[in-house]
Amino acid sequence: MTHDAAEKQSQGSARRVAVVTVLVLVALVALYATTDRLTPSSSRGIVSAQVVQVAPRVSGEVVAVLVEDDAVVQAGDPLLSLDARPFELAVRQAEAQLETALQNIDASSASLVAAQAAVTQARTALDTTRAEAERTFRLEERGIAAKAQGDQARASVAEAEAQLQSAEANLESARAQLGPQGRDNPAIRAAEAQLEQAQYDLASTTVTAPHLGVVTNVTLSEGQFVGAGNPALTFIDAEAAWITVDLRENQLQAVRPGDPARLLFDARPGKIFEGRVQSIAWGISPGRSVQDGLVVNQPSNRWFEPARRIPVRIELIGGMEAWPRSARVGGKVHAVIFANGSEGGPIALLARGMQRLRSWTSYLH
Repeated sequence: MTHDAAEKQSQGSARRVAVVTVLVLVALVALYATTDRLTPSSSRGIVSAQVVQVAPRVSGEVVAVLVEDDAVVQAGDPLLSLDARPFELAVRQAEAQLETALQNIDASSASLVAAQAAVTQARTALDTTRAEAERTFRLEERGIAAKAQGDQARASVAEAEAQLQSAEANLESARAQLGPQGRDNPAIRAAEAQLEQAQYDLASTTVTAPHLGVVTNVTLSEGQFVGAGNPALTFIDAEAAWITVDLRENQLQAVRPGDPARLLFDARPGKIFEGRVQSIAWGISPGRSVQDGLVVNQPSNRWFEPARRIPVRIELIGGMEAWPRSARVGGKVHAVIFANGSEGGPIALLARGMQRLRSWTSYLH
């Protein structure tokens, strides 16, 4: 073989290698783009749960911290107690005010009875005065009684009518002052409401767990004063948890709620859990700030703007009973979503195999 022939053969081999390399790269890029759309995945998933800042409903001094840090508590378990003495005094004061209101109602009832008796007496006196005046008027018409006696009789009737009107006005005033009788009386209802509020505040001096969960970040100590509504403990709800996975926008083209997912927890290496897409966030904060009522521009020197990532919420099939006991809020999760619900195609099988391989290596890192 001549030197030229050998050189041509070498160049042909180089071209074939270059073509094969380019084809392989194109195939890999196409495979990546396809798997990225049909089986989007992320190793940046996070275990999420409802984290509640437990705050007392009333202000007071802490007299007892009844839980330890990272303790598991049941719904209704006491967490801390505040000094109840001021609230016990408030209950006693409200009870006394209710008794006073009842006594005032009794006194007003007695006044009402007296006013009713006064009206009856005034009406009887008016009837008697009118009867006597009628006799005087007849005698006056016959000339037997003097005109002065008739005038005096008319004055007596007018005075009796005025006394009746005054008694009736006093009766209406007594009724208005008394108001509705029994428990419908506004004064009694107000006193009862104040007593109920005082009893509620007294019961609120013991702060209890809202659900089954874990109490963490316990930094309280006896003698510390806490205000109403100010966070005192951190409570992690153990009855509701999910996985949050941030995916690029172009990965979500075919993803829909209900699509199956496979999850690998760092806290439980070697085991893959089944899940489903629960929801896809409708928006994220663009990070823009506002100054003087105008949106502030965000200058960037990057050649390529980084992709936006949208949170996807995934729930575990089987509910809370299927959760690994070693999983913690904020823990890392690798998630693969099978878009359009397809788990049997070649791309899906490849994704399942890659995740299975990852589960074996998860013991090492």
